[in-house]
Amino acid sequence: MMRDLDNPFSPFTGRRCPEGVDEGQRRDGQKLAPPLTCLPASSRRDREESLPRAAEPFLGFAQLLRRHAFAIAPEQVTSFMQAVTLLGPRSMSDIREAALATLAPSPDRRSEFDAHFRGYFYGDARPSTEGEGDDETRIKDDRGSRDEESQAVRQEKGGELSSALEQLSRRDFQLDPDSLGPFRGRLASALPARRSFRAMRSRSRGTLDLRRSLSEIVSADGDIPSPLLRRRQTVPRKLLLLIDVSGSMKLHTADYLKIAHAAVQGAARAEVLTFGTRLTRITSALRIRDRGQALSRTAALVDDWDGGTRMGPTLLAFLSVPRFAAFARGAAVVILSDALERGDHADLGTAMRRLSARAFRLSLATPLAGDPRFRPATAALSAILPVLDDLVDGSSVRSLTDFILSLARPAPAAETIWKRVS
Repeated sequence: MMRDLDNPFSPFTGRRCPEGVDEGQRRDGQKLAPPLTCLPASSRRDREESLPRAAEPFLGFAQLLRRHAFAIAPEQVTSFMQAVTLLGPRSMSDIREAALATLAPSPDRRSEFDAHFRGYFYGDARPSTEGEGDDETRIKDDRGSRDEESQAVRQEKGGELSSALEQLSRRDFQLDPDSLGPFRGRLASALPARRSFRAMRSRSRGTLDLRRSLSEIVSADGDIPSPLLRRRQTVPRKLLLLIDVSGSMKLHTADYLKIAHAAVQGAARAEVLTFGTRLTRITSALRIRDRGQALSRTAALVDDWDGGTRMGPTLLAFLSVPRFAAFARGAAVVILSDALERGDHADLGTAMRRLSARAFRLSLATPLAGDPRFRPATAALSAILPVLDDLVDGSSVRSLTDFILSLARPAPAAETIWKRVS
């Protein structure tokens, strides 16, 4: 069957190339090879070439911002280029205003946004802005987004105590018998619960389901049946674990990850992220049922094992990503850290206040509380103690699992308890 190459709408056959592009090989006026067939207009190559060259700088600027942890959705990038088209643009200020209106950087990162804008469009050397260089918090989501810059990673056997310097390394976790089966089985029913907006049918108690009742009356030709009831479902709240993997927590990191794996396996909705000098989501890795494979996958995901600690900036970076901040909304948030913040603790106080406003319950489990002489006397702990619901012992697996299983039970605020102890 001959293909209709002259018909541009013929499916799967394409169309003949323009005259003179390729006429095939000829000898004595006869064609020895058929002409090439151009790809249809909807081909992948044409779609890639459909973006005008003039629009490439604007797409590149949006990609630059996303590489520096600005929360920008694809729809915002499209709106940005449409806004530039509507404005002309007549000047660079029009492009900047379009970027501010559509990409919507947060007010606290406006100066960093301006620095990136001038560096990208004007070619200026980027000035040192807050959140850049050694103080920049890099975010890795286990959905697949990775850092584009290659870093030297070395095997590390010992950890720094408490430092703000970034040190990248890898960890290997030893396999041992799984003793967290009872914790995993009890977790789903032990978490705090909330009333869902979804309703379920009820036989004995609840409110009148008017829609179903009227439908029954109509189907029964006007007879009045027994009323149908419904009530709102009760569902467990989310569990969010934020695990400190810095050098000062090296002795406890393996135990915390085993508890996190059991929590992800046992709870209906659990999220786990690690932080040190970077922020990494490891929930997908911990969803692997085999614990050895899950921990191996986690070890490959996290880059800042046993390094420095920048707890405040890292938690602020967590809250700056809308998808991550949604994990904390209405959740039981447990931070596993010694809270040994270096330098100014203002960022830590700001982050903890914002977390407390979002979370149902905000808890800090620190291994330092395992010492009977421990008191929250450091500047960082004194600043965040008023916003904590719990400040508990995180020095052992037993104490930590017992606490997580007690999250549904009410307890006095952390400040009240520690004032009595002091």
